[in-house]
Amino acid sequence: MEFAGIVYSMHLAEIERGNISEAAADAVRAMIVDGRLAAGDRINEVHLAAQLGVSRTPLREALSGLVAEGALIARPRLGYYVRPLSLEEFRQVYAIRPLLDPEALRLAGIPPPARIAQLEKLNSSLRQAKGVRAIDMDDRWHSVLLAACPNKVLLALIQNMQLRTRRYELAVMRESKQISAAVGDHERIIAALKEGDLHAACEALRRNMQNGSEQMEAWLKQRGASESA
Repeated sequence: MEFAGIVYSMHLAEIERGNISEAAADAVRAMIVDGRLAAGDRINEVHLAAQLGVSRTPLREALSGLVAEGALIARPRLGYYVRPLSLEEFRQVYAIRPLLDPEALRLAGIPPPARIAQLEKLNSSLRQAKGVRAIDMDDRWHSVLLAACPNKVLLALIQNMQLRTRRYELAVMRESKQISAAVGDHERIIAALKEGDLHAACEALRRNMQNGSEQMEAWLKQRGASESA
């Protein structure tokens, strides 16, 4: 299957064992975003496992993870159901990251030169990435940026929010201009850090967290209109 420039082989068996459940989760997210798994659909584990070419054990690990991040609903004795993408959830979740990440950066302080160099290298790689890989690279960039934050509870909250927004970001990252915008935001954050201006870096990070929301809201409204037509 193909989504947002990503080609998912419908058989994931060749993937290393430790990554099969993650790859399966990525595939299911894409199926939710592009409509092949519609809101309210019950997941047929037998058929989906065969479709992806994986055993039911890693598939169940993937589905359990998707429940934790809000993409699926688990109903006792009934199985897993697709939770709808909603404008309301998007607005609520995306309002949180601009509060959490800048505070974590403020607590972390100006990173040492070696870490800034690592951020520049990751950002360069992000420029060439697409789809799921772009989201992975972007999450990695932010993790490195905030690694020195001493508040581990705050970092855990940010990681949880990353998971909650992943299926929405699949839609945002469909277009290369969105990736370019993220890269540009990162460059401004790095530039401020190089100048030793932590306040400016935090403000640039806050704007980075807010960017893309207008495009996502438009996409969700269009999706809702097409589904109700």
